[in-house]
Amino acid sequence: MTEFVSGTKSIPHKDEHIFATLSDLSNLEKVRDRIPEDKIKDFTFDSDSCSMNVNPVGTITFQIVEREPNKTIKFATTNSPVPLFLWIQLKPVAEDDTRMRVTVRADLSPLIKPMVSKPLQDGVEKIADMLASLPYSTL
Repeated sequence: MTEFVSGTKSIPHKDEHIFATLSDLSNLEKVRDRIPEDKIKDFTFDSDSCSMNVNPVGTITFQIVEREPNKTIKFATTNSPVPLFLWIQLKPVAEDDTRMRVTVRADLSPLIKPMVSKPLQDGVEKIADMLASLPYSTL
């Protein structure tokens, strides 16, 4: 497994509120307009899973496989060309200051690893930036 880790992001909200928002994927409806349609198409979700068509990869479906209240949300792909695991980790540092990090582990063959490592790392950073910028006070 190859691991891709985002930088640590600071979110000016309580860890409980962030966890409650991110651990229920139906909350994505409130930020659907922030999803770049040129990169992600056919975006669907319910409370425990989300599916999207990502060019040129194809359809990817993530399912929440574990929730550790106010700390971790773990996802696994149920439909993906490459098996992926994604973690969102939260750590409170003050009353309204939570640090977040996104980690992706991918089962990459030695043949495709050099081709997809940079795009995957960039994707992990973009996911972390997008999650950190969500307006949690209004979600």
